[in-house]
Amino acid sequence: MTAVRTFEDLVREAVDAPVDGWDFSWFEGRATEERPPWGYARSMAERLARVSAALDVQTGGGEVLASAPALPRLMVATEGWPPNVARAAALLHPRGALVVASPEDAPLPFADAAFDLVTSRHPVRTHWREIARVLRPGGTYFSQQVGPASVFELAEYFLGPQPEEVRRARAPRRARAEAEAAGLEVTDLREARLRMEFHDIGAVVHFLRKVIWIVPGFGVERYEDRLRSLHERIEAAGAFVAHSTRFLIEARRPAGRG
Repeated sequence: MTAVRTFEDLVREAVDAPVDGWDFSWFEGRATEERPPWGYARSMAERLARVSAALDVQTGGGEVLASAPALPRLMVATEGWPPNVARAAALLHPRGALVVASPEDAPLPFADAAFDLVTSRHPVRTHWREIARVLRPGGTYFSQQVGPASVFELAEYFLGPQPEEVRRARAPRRARAEAEAAGLEVTDLREARLRMEFHDIGAVVHFLRKVIWIVPGFGVERYEDRLRSLHERIEAAGAFVAHSTRFLIEARRPAGRG
C-alpha cells in the first residue's frame, strides 16, 4: 500500500529538486502539458542540418539544442544564468558547440552577418534588431515563444486578477510588428493554447520555482496559506487545470539587405 504524502512531504520534495536547465522530467506522473502541434525541436533540427553557422539564443541548459541529431560546422549558444551556462557547456561542448555567457539584455557578442540561422525556444525577450544584425542576408530566425496570458489560471490564483495590459503582453501580432520594424520578413506565425494539469502541490511548487516569471518573487513561506488551500483543492477535486499559450515565429532577413 502506497503511503499518502503530506503537504509538507510534497513541498519539501519540490524545494529540494534542482531547477537549473530546461529538463522537465521531474514532472513525470505529477503534471502534464499538451505539446504544440508544430514540433519545434524537430523543425529546429531540420533547419540546423541545412546551414553552416547557427546561433541558439538563451539556450537554457542546452537540452533542446542537444536533441538535434546534427549540428552545423559552427554552432554557438548563449545563456545568461550561470548554473545554466555550466550545464549547457557540459552538454554541448562534446558536440563541438560553443557556449557563451551573455546577459539576456546585453547586445549579442557577435559580428554583423555572422549566422545563417538564429534559433530560440522560450526567450525571455527577443531583441529583434540584434537578431537582424547577426543574421546573414537571406538568413532566418526560428523561435517558439510564450504567448499572452500563459498559465494565468495559476498566476491569478496567487496574485489575483491581472491588468489587461499584462494579459495582452507577448502577443504574436506585437512580435510580428517588432520583427518587421527591425527589417525582417515574417514568413510563418502560428499560435496554440495548450492544456496543463498539476496533479499535486509539489508539481505546482517546482513549476513556480523553475518558471519564475509566472509568479514573480514566489516563495513557499510567502504563499504558504494559498499553497495549503490549493493542496486541499487538488486532494478533493483532482488536478488543477491551466492553459499555456505558445506561438511559433519564423522571420527572414531579406537577401538584398547589405
